[in-house]
Amino acid sequence: QVQLVESGGGLVQAEGSLRLSCAASGRTFISNTMAWFRQAPGKDREFVANINWNGANTYYSDSVKGRFTISRDSNAEKSVYLQMNSLKPEDTAVYYCAYRPSPAGGTTVNEYAYWGQGTQVTVSS
Repeated sequence: QVQLVESGGGLVQAEGSLRLSCAASGRTFISNTMAWFRQAPGKDREFVANINWNGANTYYSDSVKGRFTISRDSNAEKSVYLQMNSLKPEDTAVYYCAYRPSPAGGTTVNEYAYWGQGTQVTVSS
């Protein structure tokens, strides 16, 4: 089992910035993919960004490309970050960290076996 804990959410004005963190623990794997998804009220959970085990490969949804940056530290198994700049009211959602014990990437909910509890991000206009 892998446990994920997110932190860093909050309330911010439009055009502001936030940085989310996700710490993994438990039976983690060297070759993995970590990702961020988000879910706004009344909407499906949607892909935001992912990163492979060594940080060499990243992928973003069109809606956040150029504004958000996903990264991870040198301890490849354990943590991932999401730097969010130029935030918009439509970025308001619960943000979830996800973990897949595979280096294959992935942009759909079903491809990730482990999930955090989520952290609320609210962007005011």
